[in-house]
Amino acid sequence: MKKVRIGIVGMGNMGRFHAQDLLDGKVDGGELVAVASTSPEKLKEYGEQGLKVFDGGEEMIQSGEIDAIVIATPHYQHVSLGMQALDAGLHLMVEKPIAAHKADAERLIAKAKEKEDLVFAGMFQLRVEPRYRKIKELVEAGELGQLMRVVWIMTDWFRSDAYYQSGGWRATWKGEGGGVLLNQCLHQLDAMQWMVGMPSKVNSQVGIGKWHDIEVEDDVSCYMEFPHGASGLFLTSTGETPGSNRLEISGTKGRLLLENDRLVFTRNAVPSDEWCKTSKIGFKQPETTVEELDIPGAEAPHSILMTNFTNAILKGEDLIAPGEEGLGSVELANAMLFSGLLEGPLELPMDGVAWEDKLNELIAGSTHEKKVVELSGDDFSASFRR
Repeated sequence: MKKVRIGIVGMGNMGRFHAQDLLDGKVDGGELVAVASTSPEKLKEYGEQGLKVFDGGEEMIQSGEIDAIVIATPHYQHVSLGMQALDAGLHLMVEKPIAAHKADAERLIAKAKEKEDLVFAGMFQLRVEPRYRKIKELVEAGELGQLMRVVWIMTDWFRSDAYYQSGGWRATWKGEGGGVLLNQCLHQLDAMQWMVGMPSKVNSQVGIGKWHDIEVEDDVSCYMEFPHGASGLFLTSTGETPGSNRLEISGTKGRLLLENDRLVFTRNAVPSDEWCKTSKIGFKQPETTVEELDIPGAEAPHSILMTNFTNAILKGEDLIAPGEEGLGSVELANAMLFSGLLEGPLELPMDGVAWEDKLNELIAGSTHEKKVVELSGDDFSASFRR
């Protein structure tokens, strides 16, 4: 195989974005040959360009026209289509999240483990962003010492009511399985657990339709405890503007701060725990040095991950974002929301089946109705900069 024949199912915002990258030649080793959608109007332009078009993912999976599939449909279809693709012998790239809930994610991962000859990847592009890679490197090298605190204020997700009304599946228990955590914040949740590990306990306050006429969460404040002793906060909202994207990680040897694309490392001359035990002065702190790490962002993170996917198929290259690692962000999104609904702390790992049962209750009890409208002039590309 010289090139991987790729098909995309789901031609909404992300499906179109990945299609354009492939058509523009940004993905080495990959060729877009087919697209699938249940909306015929989204297929016409691709048929005119000579691509195979299919009315649904199942038909494309069984067509024999593709070697690999990119799933960019609404959340609940990720697992059913992913399992069908693996059974058909197709390599698999799944847009975030890999599933709407943990129990389903575990089912997809179990299927992928049965198909060890196939590549299973997740689209978690923050893992190729140089600043996040640097943070992970510094944490793992012990440059921060023992971690003490992790705080991520991620409120730069403002959405109007028109956004939520642009699709019948948006912001519904049945269509998405959650709100800001599962839809907007999956990349931050993935990056957080990738850099510092999973918390052992979460305790959340969630606002269900606090700022919008929706049935899912649009405002979350979550306290976290980590196994290594650190505490943390994760704050997010789609109702706040101007919003913030501020990540702060503190340890005994200093503090990392990432905000407005600036990464600043403040180092302690003496670790705080050592200073605490040896200093003879009650209020004096150790001297510090401040270093701004001038690291540019990745220019095309999605195509970098997609090229890694094709290289894994063609050359055996290690995946940057293995699909099974998508479990962490799904579990965090589910656990933070479940804790808020339970109004109490929740230990991790969480019981995925318990959340699945609760989610089914929420779906069954939903009485929310909304009028679907078409967005006008929506700058979707802005979300890639978050």
